[in-house]
Amino acid sequence: MTRPDPRHLTLAALLVVLGAGWGMTQPLSKIAVSEGYRHIGLVFWQLTISAAILAVVCAIRREPLPLRADALGMYLLIGVIGTVIPNSAAYQAAVYLPSGVLSVVLSLVPMFAFPIALLLAIDRFSWRRLAGLLCGLSGVAFLALPGTSLPQAGLLVFLPLAMIAPLFYSLEGNIVAKWGTAGLSPVQLVLGANLIGMVIAAPLAVGTGQWVDPFPPYGAPDAAIVALAAIHALVYVSYVWLVGQAGAVFAAQVSYLVTGFGVFWAMLILGERYSGFFWAAMALMMSGLFLVQPRPGKSLVVRGPIRKSAVR
Repeated sequence: MTRPDPRHLTLAALLVVLGAGWGMTQPLSKIAVSEGYRHIGLVFWQLTISAAILAVVCAIRREPLPLRADALGMYLLIGVIGTVIPNSAAYQAAVYLPSGVLSVVLSLVPMFAFPIALLLAIDRFSWRRLAGLLCGLSGVAFLALPGTSLPQAGLLVFLPLAMIAPLFYSLEGNIVAKWGTAGLSPVQLVLGANLIGMVIAAPLAVGTGQWVDPFPPYGAPDAAIVALAAIHALVYVSYVWLVGQAGAVFAAQVSYLVTGFGVFWAMLILGERYSGFFWAAMALMMSGLFLVQPRPGKSLVVRGPIRKSAVR
């Protein structure tokens, strides 16, 4: 009998840890908005804390942050479509929707990526991946059925709001796949995007009355935003390392774990419970993920769930 390769076991264990970490961000988002904090203020502090951690990582790796015109343009683009807009929508959706529903909806990232890639002419049509997209949309339909997955029928109007984040994450990943990153490493790109996002979010938070005071007393929402930002930064850096070690196709399997752990943490931490329709929706989403995942030898279009998203 062939013994398992210890290195393969280590990489698989890291994949599970990444999935568990990213899956935790949905319940943490729910806690962060539980006492009145609004989305723009939360986005600012999430980006600030993540940027501080990534700055340390860049310093350790001796990667200075380029300030060329093309690099600044990339920071701005990713900062807007990959952080400020999707994160704001995600926090808003977390006010109204169960954490488990948010985790399932987030798994739409690779499914949305397929039609966007076709529009940008960076992928070929595939019946297999079209079936995956239809499975994902069917899962959303199951979530939207009256009296099934949502606590109140009126919350259905917020389901499209939750879909903004995976849509923009998919757009971001395809833009990077088509036009590159201006020679920036993933850590440099995310750090620069977070810094630009901070500059955008700070005046918006103050001007709209959504500023979150960083001074005590602190409560559960404050601890949640710190933990959420730290998880995003550390897990994303680890994800980038994993892609380099094991390849994008292997690393892409984290999508299943993020959704599964997201639902698990919501049940464990928040006490959420779900109907049979919810589990049917989750099964459809998982089937869709399986069908749209790239096969060995093909590049990964999107940067993971979550990616900074969530991979943010």
